[in-house]
Formats: sequence, structure tokens, C-alpha cells
Amino acid sequence: MKFSKMSQLFLVSSLGLVVATLLTACQLVTIDYLFLASAGVGTGSEGQIQTFAVDSETGALRTGPPAVSSGGIDPVAMAIAPGYTNLYVANAGDNTVVHFSADYNGNLTKKDTITLSAPPVSLAVNAAGNYLYVVAGSTSATLTEYAVSSSGTIGAVTAQQTLVLPGFTGDPLTPTGVVSLPNNQGVYVTAYDLAAYNPGGTVTSVANPGWVFGFNVGSGGTLTTTLGSPYKAGVKPTSLTADPLSRFIYVTDFVSNQLIGYGVQSSGLLNFLINGPFRTGAEPTSVAIDPRGIYMYVSNALDSSVSAYVIDVNTGTPSAAINPTGSSINSTDTQPVSLGIDPALGRFVYTANFLGNSVSGFQLDPNSGTLIQTQATPYPSAPHPTALVFATHGNHSVQTPQ
Repeated sequence: MKFSKMSQLFLVSSLGLVVATLLTACQLVTIDYLFLASAGVGTGSEGQIQTFAVDSETGALRTGPPAVSSGGIDPVAMAIAPGYTNLYVANAGDNTVVHFSADYNGNLTKKDTITLSAPPVSLAVNAAGNYLYVVAGSTSATLTEYAVSSSGTIGAVTAQQTLVLPGFTGDPLTPTGVVSLPNNQGVYVTAYDLAAYNPGGTVTSVANPGWVFGFNVGSGGTLTTTLGSPYKAGVKPTSLTADPLSRFIYVTDFVSNQLIGYGVQSSGLLNFLINGPFRTGAEPTSVAIDPRGIYMYVSNALDSSVSAYVIDVNTGTPSAAINPTGSSINSTDTQPVSLGIDPALGRFVYTANFLGNSVSGFQLDPNSGTLIQTQATPYPSAPHPTALVFATHGNHSVQTPQ
């Protein structure tokens, strides 16, 4: 059979494109796995966890191993232990916390489950990897510390604290977040007073609505209230994070559209950063700091955006100079509710978009902190994603605090 010159050229071109595509695919290198929890559709739906591979060059997400059940109903939060081989998922619909093991290729295997007396809201694992902190409750908030074995198994309760507002002990408190200091010496919980902030209902308390509760972690995991705790935190704090050196804590206020900063004293006491609070986008939901402790990012649910900040490493002051014309520069899909930064290189930022049913990705400029969208973002996900975490992959250098 004979080919015309045009046919031959077409064949050569086609083969060249195929080869180029294969070579490009071969060059894709996974630097992290992103685990995404999704609530599904309808009351009582079983949640699921999807795994995405993060390309180290572009930050583009590729589908990883098959999704698995979250082990319960309505997953709302996740935490991953140091070493990235143990993942914990909070299911608010059936009051469970489920432990999964994660292998080198991002495969998740369900291990053990604990059942609580109230719906879990947020989780944290300390940097030593030996304690899991669970915040639970809808009108009565508790912080529970569980021992964690070397294999990641959730063990016995080692400490528990009920959150009570001094002077307003009868007010119902709704917890929203928890963070363990990287130095393992403190745990902080955000909550708001339903009697003082009750949209659509009756306000029956004159207390300040938003609070941060602080606890020092002692020998054997003992929890003692820090001096001056609780600390005022706006109206409705939604999330919090600590810088990598345990010097500062930052809290998002959903109602006031603000970021509140605190300095952490040696006693665990929190002091307001004197030039705060700091402006965010509309209805901030999640906050994260890059591994070097230089840049901070906040997801904003109402205007579907990410606010970017440079942190003054001496004072902790976040400057919004990265986005001089406003946070709308970094647009996401609809209603981002969780935000994370890859832990390996600190070069990519992602949001879980609850109404967009997707993940939005950004590439982080390590010299300026500015964000540009990753290739093909947003990435489709299961319905109603609620939380995301990362696991590093491969033998490579990682970013550390400066």
C-alpha cells in the first residue's frame, strides 16, 4: 500500500505527538498525595476520601488510587500524623473518628475506629505523633486527648477538658477548630458562644461571642489551662493555625472578615498582635502557613477566593501587600472551606470547594508569595468536599522555617 507525501507527513507528525505525550507523561513526578474528604449528597450519605497525586513541576492534580469510604457519615475534618503514614478522619454524622494507614503510593487502608458521645468538629496530631486531639460538640464543647501508638492506633483517653466561658458558664459553646503547637507544648481551640451569636435566633448573653481556649501540655499529656485563657477571638472564629516556630497563632473570624493574630508567650499565654486584626476576604474559613513560616493564605467562602500575606518574621504581622488590589486576584471555585499547602516543597496551595465540587490549585512563588493558578484547575471531585490534607512522597529535600 502506498502513502502520499501528505499522508506520510501526517503519520510522522501524529507519531511525534504520541511520543511527545508519552515523554511528557513520563516526566511527571509526584511530590505529594492530596487526600480529600467529601460529604456526598443527602442526609446520611457515607463519606469518601479521594487521593490525588500532585505533580512536582506544575502542581497539577492527577487521580490517584481508588477512593475509599471515610468509615462513617459526613466527614468534616482530617489530620495526618508526622511521617505521613497515618490519617485520621472525623465523621460528624455518626460521631466517629477513623484511623487509616497510608502507604508509599497513596493507598488508604482502614484500621481502627472510636465512637464519641458528640459529633467531632476538628482534629490535630502533635508533632511528636503520640497524641491525637479531638474537638467535639455542638452546644457543649470538649477537647479530648488520645494516646497514639507507633503504628498510629488510637489508644486511651489521656486528658480531657470541657470548654466553659468564665462568668457565663451556662452559655452553649460551639467548637470550630484545634491546633497543636509544633513544639508540642500547647494546644488551642476556637469556639463561639451560641447565646451571644445566634443568627436567626435570640441573643440571650452579653458575652463576647468568639474565643480561643489555650492549654499547656505537660508530662504524660496532662492539659492545664494557660494563663489568661480563654482569649477573645472576634465573633465566629472558624479556623486557626500556628507558625512553624510556635511563636504566633492566627485565627479567622467568619463574621467580621478578619484575621486575628496572637503572640505565644513562654507560659502559653496569648497576646494580641498590636496592629491587628487584619482584613481578609468575605467569610474566611481556613488558614495555613507555608513550611518556611514566611507566607500565609486564607480561603474565603463567600467571594470564592484566597487571600495571601507575607509574615514579618520578627513581629508576626501579616501584610497583605502580596495582593495590593484585593483578595479577588486569587479566585477559586465556589465556596472554598478548607485550604492546605504542600508540605514537601511549600510551592502549591489548594482549596476544597464545597459547592464547586472541586479542588482549586495555585502555584506559590517562593520569592514573593504570589499565587498563579495551576494547570487545568479546578479539579473535579466527589460532591461537597470538606477537608484536605497531604502526604509527602519520595526521597527529597523539604522546606524548613527560616
